[in-house]
Amino acid sequence: WEKMRSIKRLLFPCHRRYPTVEIRAETFNGSTHVPVPSDSAFLKALLFELRLIDDHIFVEHRDTCTRINHSSVYSVRTEGGDLWPVLAFQKSGLIYACLPLVEETLEPRPPLLTVSGLSQGLALLLGIVDYISPSRKNEAEMSAKIGQLRNLLIQACPLGTPLNTNIRSLNSSFDDIQEMPTDENQPAWRSNTYKGKPQVNVCITEKVKCMQYDKRDVVDMWQVYGAVNCKCDIEGSAPNVTLTLNLPTNGPPLQDIVVHHCVTSVDPAMLMSSSAEPLDDSVYNGPYKFPFIPPSDSFNLCYYTSQVPVPPILGCYQLIEEGSQLKITVNLKLHESVKNSFEYCEAHIPFFNRGPITQLEYKVSYGQLDLSREKSLLVWVIGQKFPKSLEVSLTGNVSFGTAGKEHPTDYVCSGNTAYVKLCFRIPDFTLTGCYVDQHSIQIFVPGKPKITASRELISSNYYIWNSKAPAPMVYKTLFD
Repeated sequence: WEKMRSIKRLLFPCHRRYPTVEIRAETFNGSTHVPVPSDSAFLKALLFELRLIDDHIFVEHRDTCTRINHSSVYSVRTEGGDLWPVLAFQKSGLIYACLPLVEETLEPRPPLLTVSGLSQGLALLLGIVDYISPSRKNEAEMSAKIGQLRNLLIQACPLGTPLNTNIRSLNSSFDDIQEMPTDENQPAWRSNTYKGKPQVNVCITEKVKCMQYDKRDVVDMWQVYGAVNCKCDIEGSAPNVTLTLNLPTNGPPLQDIVVHHCVTSVDPAMLMSSSAEPLDDSVYNGPYKFPFIPPSDSFNLCYYTSQVPVPPILGCYQLIEEGSQLKITVNLKLHESVKNSFEYCEAHIPFFNRGPITQLEYKVSYGQLDLSREKSLLVWVIGQKFPKSLEVSLTGNVSFGTAGKEHPTDYVCSGNTAYVKLCFRIPDFTLTGCYVDQHSIQIFVPGKPKITASRELISSNYYIWNSKAPAPMVYKTLFD
């Protein structure tokens, strides 16, 4: 009892709940959602799970030898069901715990590595440990720090998502937080105010996914989706900003537009354009205006998709097995409408379910070919430009040794079913032609702000399949 009473005294003053996150969890988890119990009920259930109370009693679901926990992630049994994933650990006599948000259903439980909230929660808890630990031998100082911690969490994690996990760095501004006057016009998403020269940074990032088969009976697929990231350092509790996205005269319209909650108004026609419906002459093609009150930190103003007529790089891959050798041919052509200036451009050619490459004979028309350390992957480094013809080719013969456990395997890519994966980035270019006119950005604050606008095109799951083998239509995860 003394141990539990000590833990309650230390743990309770620094707990914090986020109702908005709990509502989001209920939406994401659906029928598998387990509500968070009261603070006292959660503490009791957590202590029981950590064997800090009733540890002399055998409880099958907790103490069975078939349940061995290899991590700090627990399933805490409550009256409403099993609460998972609870991240908890002990350090210097204190318990640090949090319940991260899982943005999907909980049955079956997703792999821990796919729950991004776990790493964020762990970083925040470790920041709290770093803040409190130096005072663990001085009870009065520790109590004072724990009393301040709730206020510091308002700045470090205002709405449930950690913005700054270095809690110690926030300690110096604690007095400022206490004395900061409240402004009823300041929205909840502006956790603090900026002081200094106004500046705005905008970056349009478009990613292109592609599946090319080079077959008459199989349709190639490609998809472009973009995000507009903003960072607005502007004074004031609720500054007004208007940003406009523009397209070239014949640019494909933006569709499936989703805006950040800080956007104050938007043309309904902009949100009605959907990629699920055929394009017609009435589709909204801009300009796309977004008036908003920016958050204090970097955020994505909007997301969109677009139906571009052609992929940026057209390719053909042929792999034929001749005796003990594989004969490969790769042809790539950059579309003339695409900017021929890459930060990097590579073609990765993996060989699954085979041993290490023991013999390689090849010829490239451009760039260079490298063999990975594991000798199971060819990396064709095309470089920063295609030649004037905009076409490059690779031919070669490959022989293999005996396969080992360290070599890649794939249940779909067996035999001659294989692919080439393109990896590239083109700065100062978007496939849709979408851009931000710096002169069109309106900021209603004193002074002339510094405005920086950039854009980029990045490959994402860009595959060219072997045209001499059956098309793996079941390999849907590559295009998800």
